[in-house]
Amino acid sequence: MKLYLMTTGILFALLALAHVLRTIAEWQRLMADPGFIVEGPGIGLIAAALCFWAWRLFRIAASSSSPSGFRS
Repeated sequence: MKLYLMTTGILFALLALAHVLRTIAEWQRLMADPGFIVEGPGIGLIAAALCFWAWRLFRIAASSSSPSGFRS
């Protein structure tokens, strides 16, 4: 379970970083095309939130001593 959470957190972090970099590179498009807000920074923010959630669950699983990896 810990490996899954770590992998998920890393993948979502990379996705968030890619969308942040894309938003910076295409800043003018952000002002001209309102749909880009969902496509660029919107997906990046969702990915960042999922990354945070995965790493939070990973820390809980790492500090827990229960067999399932989560606190009751």
